[in-house]
Amino acid sequence: MAKPKKFNLRLMVQIFFFTLIALITANKTLAAAGMGIPFLSATSLHALCPFGGVETFFTLATTGFFVPKTQISAVILMSLVFLLALLFGPVFCGWICPFGAFQEWIGKIGKKIFKKRYNQFIPPKVDKVLRYLRYGVLIWVLTVTAVSGALLFATLDPYHALFKFWTGTVALPALILLMFITIGSLFVERPWCKYACPYGALLGLFNKIRIFKIRRKTDTCVSCQKCSRSCPMNIDVCRNETVTSLSCISCYECTSDRNCPKTETLVVQAAEKSPQLSIAVVAIVMLTVFIGGIFGTIALGVWDSKTNEQGSGGKNSGGGQKNRVKVLEEVHEKISD
Repeated sequence: MAKPKKFNLRLMVQIFFFTLIALITANKTLAAAGMGIPFLSATSLHALCPFGGVETFFTLATTGFFVPKTQISAVILMSLVFLLALLFGPVFCGWICPFGAFQEWIGKIGKKIFKKRYNQFIPPKVDKVLRYLRYGVLIWVLTVTAVSGALLFATLDPYHALFKFWTGTVALPALILLMFITIGSLFVERPWCKYACPYGALLGLFNKIRIFKIRRKTDTCVSCQKCSRSCPMNIDVCRNETVTSLSCISCYECTSDRNCPKTETLVVQAAEKSPQLSIAVVAIVMLTVFIGGIFGTIALGVWDSKTNEQGSGGKNSGGGQKNRVKVLEEVHEKISD
């Protein structure tokens, strides 16, 4: 008799955020058909990207203005994601990021096709070198954004392409990159996350200082290596007492009883003798901080995710107000003429 499948909490969270972002990006088309959701109509995909907060940070700190297409919402999301990363590591990558979920779902097809060969095509030595590539991407993105004051990475961003490919507004390089990543996900799990994602590279650094770490109890471990085989990022969990790899996305698949036959062998805790946290508790805290932070800043009047194409000031879109004044002055001059 087959065992009943256990509830996959992480999958439910991934589906929720993927559906939410898809709905937000499709809302303009829905609005044209009279089915739009009013409070989503002024929201842009860039304004809801926490990496946008990282990209605009230098410009905001030095000039008081946001990089065009970003808003205070991106900075708030960045702060919430950093807080979660300090607590639990890159849970944003493993649980919330829609593009990460998309790669995983494509990967399920690859697993059906290639079975045990899936995610094992790239030789370990080559894989190790390629993992440094995303840090090069991170440095490049931050440098060109700081120098240009614009989101030049948007022309390559596969995340943006995934949710906007049908609008005709996506740059060709981004579409080509999305196609390669989609095909690559049939062979390698989360190829973008492993080798090129600049935000994943930044969040991965938190694995060295995160408060609640993944720990392996050597006295109960039977070295079956199921935890290592289940890791989407190819981390050899079975050989580590504490998982601190920069590649860890805090998906916690290695701790699941689906992948570890020995109860409480892989656990989440701050120190060896401190209380253990269940994955359900981690998920509750994560969602409370992330969603609560959004609604809390909305209630305080701080949140602003309105579409911003020109770049706005750090204080209540002051820059946007300047742009409107400029337009009014030009209209007045034409009327006077």
